[in-house]
Amino acid sequence: MLEHGGRLRLAAREYDISLENWIDLSTGINPDVYPVPPIAPQCWNRLPEDNDGLEAAAARFYNNERLIPLPGSQAAIQSLPALFPGIALACIAPVYEEHPHAWENAGNPLLRLPSLPLLLAAKTPNILLCNPNNPTGQAFPRDEVIAAAENLRKRNGWLIVDEAFADPEPENTVVELAGSAEAPNLLVLRSLGKFFGLAGARVGFLFGAQEKLQGLREIIGPWPLSHPSRFVAREALNDPVWQANARERLADASRRLAALLAPLGEVRRTALFCSIATSRVAELYDHLARRAILTRRFDHYGLLRVGLPGNESDWRRLADSIAES
Repeated sequence: MLEHGGRLRLAAREYDISLENWIDLSTGINPDVYPVPPIAPQCWNRLPEDNDGLEAAAARFYNNERLIPLPGSQAAIQSLPALFPGIALACIAPVYEEHPHAWENAGNPLLRLPSLPLLLAAKTPNILLCNPNNPTGQAFPRDEVIAAAENLRKRNGWLIVDEAFADPEPENTVVELAGSAEAPNLLVLRSLGKFFGLAGARVGFLFGAQEKLQGLREIIGPWPLSHPSRFVAREALNDPVWQANARERLADASRRLAALLAPLGEVRRTALFCSIATSRVAELYDHLARRAILTRRFDHYGLLRVGLPGNESDWRRLADSIAES
C-alpha cells in the first residue's frame, strides 16, 4: 500500500502533539466542504438505484453523458489496467503514484518520462496524464491534451486523463470530449473529493467509450456507490450557485497561499494546493510539523505540497510558522 496525505493520527503520535491541535494541509481537499443536507432515512435502509438522477446530474455538470459512477476515482485507477491487458503505458514523472503502481502490479510495461512531448515521441500505445498534475501542480493546456489524444488515436492508442483537481477551472478540462467522435480514445477520471470537499463520500466517475465503461462496470460490480453517497453527490452536482462561489473562493485562497509560500522556494499553484520546489523539503516539513502543521513531502522530487488553510486562525499560524523558518 502506498502512503498518502491525511495521515494526521500518525503525525500526531510521531510528534507527540494532540490531534485537535493540528492543521492538516497535506491532502489538497477543499476545506470549505459542500454543505451536506439532511439525509433521508430511506437512504440507509434501501439499496441504491441507478435512476435516482445522479447520472443525469453528472452528465449536466461535466457536459458528457458517457459515464459510469464509481466509489471514488481510485476504483478506476486500480481497475483500468485490466481493460488493457499486457499493453504498455507511459506517464509523466512525477505523477500521482497510485496510477503507475496499479499498472505495474497488473504486469503492464510502464515508462516514466518528464514531459508530454517525450511521452508522445516514445510511441508507447497508451499515455496517462494528471491534469493538473499531482504533486507538481503542472497544468497541461487543453489544446495540448486534445492534440495528444488525436496523436494517439492515429496509432490506435489511448489517452487517460485524471482530472481529480480540475473542477475549479473547467475551461481547461477535456472531460466533455471523452468517448466522443472527436476523441473516441480519450478516458477521463473525475472525483467529488477535491473541489466539493467530499472525500469521505468516495464518489468518482469515468468518462469515455462505451466498451471501456462496460468493461469497468463488469469489474466493479453492482451498487458501487452507497445510497447516501449517491444522494450527497447528486445534491452537490445540482448546485451551481455553490459551485460558482467555491471557484471564486478557491482562486483567491490559492493566490494567497502561493504568495505566502514564495519565500520558501519556487512555487507552482493550483486552485487546491501549491507545490514548493526546494532542497529543504525534509527541513521545512519537520519545521511545520513541530508547529502542528501537516504538509506532504516528496523527498525524491524535491517537492513540498501544501493545501489550503480552512480559516483565518489557520492562515495566521501558517504565516507565523513560515516567518520562523
